[in-house]
Amino acid sequence: MRLDERLRALHPIDRFRAPPKGWVRALRDALGMTGAQLGTRIGVRPQTVEAIEKSEAAGTIQLNTLRRAAEALDCTLVYALVPNSSLETVIEARARKIATRELQRVAHTMRLEAQGTDEADFESRVQAYIRDKLSERDLWNET
Repeated sequence: MRLDERLRALHPIDRFRAPPKGWVRALRDALGMTGAQLGTRIGVRPQTVEAIEKSEAAGTIQLNTLRRAAEALDCTLVYALVPNSSLETVIEARARKIATRELQRVAHTMRLEAQGTDEADFESRVQAYIRDKLSERDLWNET
């Protein structure tokens, strides 16, 4: 998947973990800028800069506020959702879960009717079910 390739460059995500007091405070301190000076650049009072830094550290800051602070610090805000595994892996796991659930339901019914199937070919039946019955859109319907 093309998106997987783009997201791979963001791993390991630990590299992007925010400093304890947040990026705004860390950058402001690194630049030797006071809260009042940053406030002037953003167009807010120094108390508002303090509130911005606290809300970023707490994870409650709004993106547009963070973007304004980044611009005032001559930075670019980078925002991304980075999956914990590849998108392809997520799709495969979801398809396998659905196929296994459906095939186990059918196998149970058949066993009740004394028509059990051989467990040896279960994996091939799972693969066939995924290939023939599921589309990516079907994977996310809750059932």
